[in-house]
Amino acid sequence: MLFGMIQSNFFDHAILAYNAMAHQLAMNLPLGVGVSHVSLPHQAVFPGPWDEYIKTPVNKSYIRPAKVWHVEGSVAVPEAVLDWTKGNDSSTTIGPGGLVILEFSENIAGRACFDISSVDGRRNHLALAYSESPNFAGHWSDATTDRQERDLPLYLPIHSTGNTCVRPEFVRGAFKYLTVFIPKHPPRSRDIWSDDESPSTSNVLDTHSETPQKHLGVHDEATHHKARRISISSLYINCTAFPSNPNPRAYTGYFSSSSSLLNRIWYSGAYTLQLTTIDPAEGSALIDYNRRVDHNHSPQGSWYSNFTIANGTAITTDGAKRDRMAYPGDMAIAVPGIAVSTYDMTAVRTALDSLFIRQYADGALPYAGPPMGYGGEFSDTYHLHTLIGVWNYVLFTNDIRWLQSHWSAYLKAFEYSLGKVDLTGLFHVTSNNDWLRPGMTGHNLEATSIMYYVMQNTYKMADGILEDPYAKEQFARWKSLGGRMERGINILWCEDLGLYCDNIGRRGCGGSQETLPQDGNSWVIISGIISNQTRRLELSNNLRKRWTKYGAPATEFPNVISPFASSFELLAHCAAGNHDAAVELMELMWGYMLDGEGFTNSTCVEGYRIDGDIQYPAYRSPARNSHAHGWSTGPTMVLLTEILGFRLETPLGRTWTVEPHLTKWLKKARGGFATGLGRFEMVLRRMRVPVLGRLEVLDMETPRGSEGTVVFGESMRVAGGKHRFVKYLDDGMRVERVGLGWMEGELVEDEEWQRPEVEERPVGVVDWKALEENYVA
Repeated sequence: MLFGMIQSNFFDHAILAYNAMAHQLAMNLPLGVGVSHVSLPHQAVFPGPWDEYIKTPVNKSYIRPAKVWHVEGSVAVPEAVLDWTKGNDSSTTIGPGGLVILEFSENIAGRACFDISSVDGRRNHLALAYSESPNFAGHWSDATTDRQERDLPLYLPIHSTGNTCVRPEFVRGAFKYLTVFIPKHPPRSRDIWSDDESPSTSNVLDTHSETPQKHLGVHDEATHHKARRISISSLYINCTAFPSNPNPRAYTGYFSSSSSLLNRIWYSGAYTLQLTTIDPAEGSALIDYNRRVDHNHSPQGSWYSNFTIANGTAITTDGAKRDRMAYPGDMAIAVPGIAVSTYDMTAVRTALDSLFIRQYADGALPYAGPPMGYGGEFSDTYHLHTLIGVWNYVLFTNDIRWLQSHWSAYLKAFEYSLGKVDLTGLFHVTSNNDWLRPGMTGHNLEATSIMYYVMQNTYKMADGILEDPYAKEQFARWKSLGGRMERGINILWCEDLGLYCDNIGRRGCGGSQETLPQDGNSWVIISGIISNQTRRLELSNNLRKRWTKYGAPATEFPNVISPFASSFELLAHCAAGNHDAAVELMELMWGYMLDGEGFTNSTCVEGYRIDGDIQYPAYRSPARNSHAHGWSTGPTMVLLTEILGFRLETPLGRTWTVEPHLTKWLKKARGGFATGLGRFEMVLRRMRVPVLGRLEVLDMETPRGSEGTVVFGESMRVAGGKHRFVKYLDDGMRVERVGLGWMEGELVEDEEWQRPEVEERPVGVVDWKALEENYVA
């Protein structure tokens, strides 16, 4: 949907057609057999053999380690904690200097709990350390803050036998490795920064309610006791993440294909989005930032997760381990992924509320939710991402009442950003905050493209959903500004390089720091700010040419491979019609995240170095990297909305477009998701019939009462329900709509189809000088 040179097409046809559909359908269609985002289903909507890829534990309140990863020192029968069926007759005993590292099947989260079968003396401690990556499993935890390279171990006092758990504020947001040890020498008083009392009851959960400052204060009295042996008969984790549904495996969406790697990627994204959805009372691991609000006196290297970041029962955040806050940029990727996997849109609404409640007087929205928003923290791009979050939330829920209650604040924020588009036709960025990448300033490509995209969605909501007279009054101004942006973007075009530059000036074409950004060039395609399809495909191909062995480089941030920026690149390839490149990048990059050394092999990492190392170049300490980050889950959205091609055109999918792309990489694919209106499901297969040759067979279901367009070689308008379409690959790509049981007994899989070879690519080369210059923490 475009402005400028085809303004009349965009406004007079696309937007007006959207509005007509929305007006007709908004209140008149009964809901089908859908799902409620307020009361999520307790059983999977699409159960099937693909459930084997779900990484979420069956019983999240009792997660047991899978194996002993490492033992050293005074440890007897370390594997006993793995076999809880033997009870107290078999225990793992740890003495001074003993250490055991336990590995879980997946990256998990929660409170560590122990059944203590024996203890020598009354003032002993178990020391605990956590790590997502095996690279940092040991006596120290990986990092949640930027005050030092690693977090301190947590000392759990053990006074007697029975069940004991770490206190609620010491929920660890993500870890795959748990180290349990007793120091060779008794811990010093200042080392024991956690609580000095431990429950010794049979209750799994402790309900103490003192303030975190009391728990976290350093003890005054010295610890002179000599550490003795402690025997553990059972160890488990009580996971408090994804609190919205008592059955965490009750997915409302699914994906399955001939590529087992793609299947794993889809479910790793869905699981990552569950880990990053938390109880709002267990938020913000940034204790230094928290101090501005809660005035904590937490010692350097300590950590906790009990800052209340919002009202409500669940909230989607940026990362499971850190930062555990509502970041709008992350939500641009996470919200559609949540919508098509778990439908936990209440957690999305809570996050949006936490941002709007801290809106500044001039209309600007905070860089992130609490504890940010108290000190004027701001990002031009993240401000716009909040507005995208509103559109996505309303699109998948039809929560018109919520939209109405936030509409004046939304428009104030929208107008604030409009005011930054100047006579150049470009968005003039005044904040250098973005996704930690450098160079976010001046007349910027990414911000201009996102602004253009937000403008289209704003008009859809204003006129098509709310029928706000304001939209009609502002129509001409928005139309004129959109045309100016379409013309202005050409200032940043680098003809010889076939890509757009970052901004006017030193990072411009031929500038001293010429930069052709991944994020901005991707957003140019996504937003539709350029209408020339030849150029859009040129951009897609030139982005692909830059790939290295481990993924797509974010050239705007030296040495970085960013799953965040690459998630936008996935969308860009699809918007350019290059769906082959999108699937290829998923397998190349997200496949490495799942199978590469040092990763969790189960969740999506925040970012990593261009040579494949797990250090995220924004941070000096590799241990700070978040291995479960919502902004990295792009494939979970893209595989359903772009590859299978289900796109909602109006809220809940009352009108929709289906445009599937099996690509050269897949023999078959299927998937679906549900909204409050009903189920959207598709099966797409390469088949053969002896007398007809090679076929693509599309079986699809959409909610009854809805209507949409199927683009499958040609465009066809159909009503909701079940349909079958056939594309004759050996007969000029002819497409026919047939009966549901057509040729069912004669259709066989196309066994002659062969998957193409994967292209080999060089390893990226680290610029060590730039690496040192661009650390932010």
